[in-house]
Amino acid sequence: MTTDDGRRSRISAGDILRLPPIWILPLAITGVLIVLMSFTYIGSVVNPAGHLSGLPVLIVDQDRGATTPSGTVNIGQSLVNQLTHTQAVTSRLHLRVVSMAGAEQEMDRGAVFATLVVPSTFSSSLVQLTAAQPGPAAPLPALQLLANARAGSIGVSLADAVLTPAVSAASTAVGKQLSASATPAARADAANAVLLANPISLTMTSYRPLPGHTALGLSAFYIALLSIMCGFLGATVINSSVDAALGYGATEVGPKYRQRKPLAIDRRETLLIKWAMAAVISPILTGLLLGVGVGILRMDAPHVAILWLFVSLAALTVAVGTLALYAALGSLGQLVAMIFFIYLALASSGGTVPIQALPGFFRAVGQIEPLRLIVTGCRSILYFDAQAGAGLSHSVIVIIAELGVWLAVGVAITTWYDRRKLYRLAPEVITFVERAVETQQAATAVPPAG
Repeated sequence: MTTDDGRRSRISAGDILRLPPIWILPLAITGVLIVLMSFTYIGSVVNPAGHLSGLPVLIVDQDRGATTPSGTVNIGQSLVNQLTHTQAVTSRLHLRVVSMAGAEQEMDRGAVFATLVVPSTFSSSLVQLTAAQPGPAAPLPALQLLANARAGSIGVSLADAVLTPAVSAASTAVGKQLSASATPAARADAANAVLLANPISLTMTSYRPLPGHTALGLSAFYIALLSIMCGFLGATVINSSVDAALGYGATEVGPKYRQRKPLAIDRRETLLIKWAMAAVISPILTGLLLGVGVGILRMDAPHVAILWLFVSLAALTVAVGTLALYAALGSLGQLVAMIFFIYLALASSGGTVPIQALPGFFRAVGQIEPLRLIVTGCRSILYFDAQAGAGLSHSVIVIIAELGVWLAVGVAITTWYDRRKLYRLAPEVITFVERAVETQQAATAVPPAG
């Protein structure tokens, strides 16, 4: 805008804010993002019990049975049969009957959240309640729920929430059967009658309790999340700093502004520079992360070297993917990377709420989200002695495969752009910017003293 005398007039903030189009884009983009984030985060965790399906839980039946006047009975076997054929249980839990050794093996690699143990004297102690001359009331051997908090404390709570009412219902049914076969003296004894009404109890015991400095079993999730941030933030800073150094972006710090002359470099070479920097910077950032977490804050990490190598690989994969999206989509790539690597990943990771308690969409998308793989790998290293079979080998293989995919995508897209001569800046624009930079440098140059 110019005045009548040809001078350029200044535009005020009010002039711009009165233009409707300037409001539309930021409001539309942020509004859509907030709606999507609300559906993503709240939708994934608002009703875990309602979405629960297939939570892995084991049963160990050690009951040896008991002999009665009418024959041999095995109440433990009947209880297990009832639990494994109750729709309210089987629709939410994936129950399997195994030996105690098998259960310990699976819990030691984080494959299940809990194990229900039926004691060996279960039937014999219950049958004693029906005896002709009941003795003093004694505590009955309770069912034991071994809680595997290393696999996830919320998963343990969900398993307990399903089994507790199921065991209570079974206890009532067993009590009626025992009462029907009990002698009149057994039913007449007040203390014995109370036990007959509800003879089965369930107690929870921690299996291999977590060490103290593990954030109640969430340290693996937080390390995984921070490794994602190492990759994403590292890529964001690398992208802007390299573009500024190559002249394809400005450096602005406070009131200071600097624009370098654009260099004649194609898209693929630019991306290779950024990837090379990410390969060097990612391990440094994850080293700082573990230096604070393990070295200063004393987080329990018995295999810190393996953990560093693993999260460095994870951070590099995220950095390479983020930079590939920048190269393919420009500034929009940051938004897409944020949605994929952070927002959607958090909701589908299984780091807090087990994947078996997530809605179907989040279960499916989590198969390709790196955060779920990183959480699994970190849990294996931190809580399960870095066992390959505890999910570590699977996580490493899939993360390496995803790294290869991002490398291939980045090279393919930038090569195609270069061959189609889809320059970041057209040659004539580069020439124009070079002249503008030279003019600005000449205008701001300090004359030599003299």
